[in-house]
Amino acid sequence: MTDSTLHTTEQSIPKIAIIGGGLTGLFTATLLERIFIEANGKSVSPKITIFEKSRSVGRLATRYRMDSATHKNWQWAFGAQFFTAKSADFQQFIKPWIQSKLLQPWCANVVDLIPSDDAAQNADIQAKEQWSSTQARYISTPKMTSWGRALADELKYTTINFKTRVAPLHKEGFVEQNETNNKTELFDENGNSLGSYDWVICTAPNGQAVELMADSNFKELAKISEAQMQACYTLMLGWDKEQLLPPALNTSPPLWDVAYVQDSVLDRIFIEHQKPDHSSLLPSITIHARNDWSEQHVDDDIETVKATLLQAAKQALSWDENSTPSQIDCHRWRYAATLKQLDNTEFGILVDEPRQWIVSGDWCGQGNIESCYQMAKQTVAKICADQIS
Repeated sequence: MTDSTLHTTEQSIPKIAIIGGGLTGLFTATLLERIFIEANGKSVSPKITIFEKSRSVGRLATRYRMDSATHKNWQWAFGAQFFTAKSADFQQFIKPWIQSKLLQPWCANVVDLIPSDDAAQNADIQAKEQWSSTQARYISTPKMTSWGRALADELKYTTINFKTRVAPLHKEGFVEQNETNNKTELFDENGNSLGSYDWVICTAPNGQAVELMADSNFKELAKISEAQMQACYTLMLGWDKEQLLPPALNTSPPLWDVAYVQDSVLDRIFIEHQKPDHSSLLPSITIHARNDWSEQHVDDDIETVKATLLQAAKQALSWDENSTPSQIDCHRWRYAATLKQLDNTEFGILVDEPRQWIVSGDWCGQGNIESCYQMAKQTVAKICADQIS
């Protein structure tokens, strides 16, 4: 595909709505802007609107609290902790943010941790691996939310409407004006029109995508329902100073950064203040529960879940009354992990050709951040192919 094949006029350039301001939505808008501007210069700009139901973008969630005495922060990346870039095109895509050091490789020391059944004994900790820059795990600094905000700030021709919940699509909302100009009118949850669009791209988790498309006659609705996602509970712990950390964490130099927990409802433990450019933080630990356990308890009372996870964390890290965390919080992600197919196949984006609707998201691929990029790339290729067909 050459740039010349994408030349458009102000009248012919498509008007595009993206439902969801997570990374898939931001990557899609970024790639659309790039390809249309490369083809047309600045004389013709894309017409892209992102509708995001929350007040922020990116879905790389960070939570922090300030200590009023020291004015230092505890900070927890309670969503995705890191991401990988295995394909050459995604590596090229993230290169500018690596060069600016907004994205940095995390060369963590990783261990296996087996909690002890005996409260008087520490967990069994065995070295597992060290992450290297050869197959890097990247983090966003100074917060995991920083990259999403940077992506949003760099969009020049995209409007982002925050705190806007798009109402479910209905077949009546699709207006077939003629054979070559089909538009969909979107509405918010209060029935207010959000405008008419040539393309509507839904990047929400599949459970929310099903709700948006349930009464729309979207031809790939069954496939949306096929994708299975699991929840994840995250426990966030903080200590007032490093000297108060439990023995398993209070070593100099630190023995580990990430622990894979065995024989527990916990899955992984991440030491936040040992990440690159995080040394100014107060001691902060993020713990992810197992996805299967989280899914089984997804509707449980959050305080009950927090108590269970806290007890498991105490067993894993062996703290006593002198090293009990001062900060304790818990969060539930309803749609956190995509269950892999037995044959490891991917859906790819789901397209309704007549309406020009696309359902996309990381769950259409491998359920990771690189999948967000690959699905965005597929979406842009589809729209561009339609433009030149």
